[in-house]
Amino acid sequence: MTKKNHLVTNSNCNNLLGFTTALKPLALAAAVFLTGCANIQPTPLTSTDITPVNQADQSAMRKDVEPINGPLTLEQALARALKYNLDRRAKMMEEALALNQLDVNKFDMLPSLIAKAGYASRNNDNINISRDAVTGVPSQSRFVSQERSHETAELGLTWNILDFGLGYYGAQQQSNRVLIASEKRRKAMHLLIQDVRTAFWRAASAQKLRGDVQTTIATAQEALADSEKTAQERIKSPLDALRYQRQLLENLRLLEAINQELSSAQVELASLINAPLGQTIAIVEADLGGADDSILKLPVSQLEEAALTQNADLREQHYNARIARLETRKTLVRLFPNLSLSYAVKYDSDSYLLNRNWNEAGIQLSFNLFNLLTAPTQIKLADAGVALADQRRMATQMSVLTQMHLARLQLLNASSQFARADNIYKVDQKISELGRNRENAQAQSKLDRVSNDTASILSLLRRYQALAQVQKVEGQLLANLGLEPEIGSTGELTLDQLAAQVKRSSDPWAALRAPKPEAAPTAPTDPAKAAK
Repeated sequence: MTKKNHLVTNSNCNNLLGFTTALKPLALAAAVFLTGCANIQPTPLTSTDITPVNQADQSAMRKDVEPINGPLTLEQALARALKYNLDRRAKMMEEALALNQLDVNKFDMLPSLIAKAGYASRNNDNINISRDAVTGVPSQSRFVSQERSHETAELGLTWNILDFGLGYYGAQQQSNRVLIASEKRRKAMHLLIQDVRTAFWRAASAQKLRGDVQTTIATAQEALADSEKTAQERIKSPLDALRYQRQLLENLRLLEAINQELSSAQVELASLINAPLGQTIAIVEADLGGADDSILKLPVSQLEEAALTQNADLREQHYNARIARLETRKTLVRLFPNLSLSYAVKYDSDSYLLNRNWNEAGIQLSFNLFNLLTAPTQIKLADAGVALADQRRMATQMSVLTQMHLARLQLLNASSQFARADNIYKVDQKISELGRNRENAQAQSKLDRVSNDTASILSLLRRYQALAQVQKVEGQLLANLGLEPEIGSTGELTLDQLAAQVKRSSDPWAALRAPKPEAAPTAPTDPAKAAK
């Protein structure tokens, strides 16, 4: 080995040894970091962690919620649900989040403006040597062309044409997602209105029947005690006394079942309007009949047209189809060459540089050659997405039409059942009144009175149940047709203003009953002009 090669070998060994020595602190730091990561264990929540969060959530749930002062009308209940219901608030936040995401996606079309600042330092000089191109002999001169420590700064503007195209179509897709969030909010509002109307009438029936149920239960228990006393004194036949008690107990069972069914109505209504669950809500009863006959006489074709144009689920699928078609365009954009334009202002504090400030501009064109191979597959995948979106839209359309026809038939049946229940209640009410008169004349026993009152209460309950079913089915048909009250922003309107708007929009069928404007007659076409 020559002296020259020996010196080079020793130099390489020294460099390797120095490099290894410099890596030791880095390796030690990495080992400490990995050890710390390995020691991370799952930490379950304790009651101390959960309790303050629950208290804060309860305070937030009741924040800015006006207390209920006085009896509650149906319009006020709907207004409270639209303004204070927690699930509706979540849907509105989802829509706002989608809108904010659209604002963010718009910035993807802008150029990138990047500011950089840095500091570099090394423990020895960056020394360069040169070699004679003819003889191959290394030069004895050593050149230092860079300071050991220097600072850098850069302000650069970069615009990628491909990113602009992808950002443009991505923003259009996000705009459709905003509309999808709006349709989901509409659907949630339809379901909320439907649930509030049903719960309101259940609460109204509970309020009207609670006193009669308690009175009749007390009367039945009193009659049962008298019968047991009579049986002990053997005034009547034991078999007659037992039959008498059996009928009383059967009536008591019916009354207690009614009381149990009515007990949950207040809680359901309070949950929907975000009121305290333990608060007793007084209801202003506005006794409604069945569905309006004009609703049931509307042409089926008109209902189908309204459902196909305004149904929230179907409109959502239309927007999904838009998104799928835009994805096809994004796929085509990705297949084009990429053109990048850049311009930067740079600075370096290195004293060896003659020009420490300079401007730099560039243009770059690149193309992924594998796109030529994968293009058919990517286009095929995008077309499959469009076909899937179209198929889902068609399936949803069939489902919407089916639900519309079923809801219409259910509304017809519910209206008929309500009319029947209303007639039965009127008959039972007259029987109960006659029974009370006979009891006052001592021509009827307490058993007959309890039986008549129980039948009257049960008939009234079934009447309210039929009314609630009419309201529920009518709400389902309204939701299927996409009809909703015309209201403003629930965040900007006061509760009274919102209730007034709900009351003005209490007839959502008016838009369908209104006659359509006739098309203006067209002028006859001149055949000679048409030929030209």
